[in-house]
Amino acid sequence: MLPSLFISHGSPMLALQPGASGPALKRLAAEIPRPKAIVVVSAHWESQELLVSGNPTPETWHDFGGFPRELFAVQYPAPGQPQLAAQIVELLKAADLNAQIDNQRPFDHGTWVPLSLMYPGADIPTVQVSMPSHMGPALQTRVGQALASLREQGVLLIGSGSITHNLGDLDWRAGPESIEPWAREFRDWIVDKLANQDEAALHDYRRQAPHAVRSHPSDEHLLPLYFARGAGGAFSVAHQGFTMGTLGMDIYRFG
Repeated sequence: MLPSLFISHGSPMLALQPGASGPALKRLAAEIPRPKAIVVVSAHWESQELLVSGNPTPETWHDFGGFPRELFAVQYPAPGQPQLAAQIVELLKAADLNAQIDNQRPFDHGTWVPLSLMYPGADIPTVQVSMPSHMGPALQTRVGQALASLREQGVLLIGSGSITHNLGDLDWRAGPESIEPWAREFRDWIVDKLANQDEAALHDYRRQAPHAVRSHPSDEHLLPLYFARGAGGAFSVAHQGFTMGTLGMDIYRFG
């Protein structure tokens, strides 16, 4: 059975400058069975209701600005899989979670950036599930639980976000060995609660975790973690690190 993964996707420049995350993602892809399909919940698809991408040929969306032209030339032409999208809608409905198909959705960078490092051939069908971020962590746990059975069918489930995400506190000159104590303390608290399966504390992280609001001024980049956890099994750390002093690049495996 495939695990589910939480991937901190960092800056879009990860696609061109993979740093320590690139080898970690490549190694992880080599360790697990090759997926028949991939399902991604990305921090960059926020929505009011649950949506599932049914586009058979998603475009590569460069949903950012201010980066080098080389980054805008990167393409990730993996196919969609409308049949899997329809199955996901049925699984969600069976869990009392209403969902609709979005036939136009392209791949945002929360999807194509990490996948370009894990599966550069872009030949594995990929479907995105949106994130109604206003409904918080508990909903993402339920979505993960509803889709967990897909792992038995060879589908890789990925939550793509960031373990810390405060763009206002980035130090663009900091090396990988430079980590702000508050960011480390928040990351370590999350890891401890994951290891101890403390779901109540994790769902209430904004009140209980140290430096929670500083680590996530808004929580859309942490919410994919709850999807991955809800979908998966035993927790383990596949990679840890920071860039720019405060941007966590951790990768977690569930199962």
